Amino acid sequence: MDKKAIPELTRMSSKGQVVIPKHMRKNMHIAEGSVFAISSFDDDMLLLKKVENPITKEELELAKEAKNAWEEVEKGEYTESSAEDFLKELGKLISDCENDNKK
Repeated sequence: MDKKAIPELTRMSSKGQVVIPKHMRKNMHIAEGSVFAISSFDDDMLLLKKVENPITKEELELAKEAKNAWEEVEKGEYTESSAEDFLKELGKLISDCENDNKK
């Protein structure tokens, strides 16, 4: 039987760390600092996927801001504006971002 097909047991530390067996780390070129996406299924299974090009801190911050904005909308905490005013504000934000990227 293929060694990859045989599940292995590992334990979680008090810090929530789980050891990936050495031969798996070697075969998958996993080193300290490697980044993984993690998903859970059916409350009893985790799936780890090695990510070669992780998102940047800026992208993560943007995702958090979008999440917070949707939560505010769901609570009714938003300001209505005309399409024209919205586009003006959006243009300012884009311009500010472009200026920040030039620095």
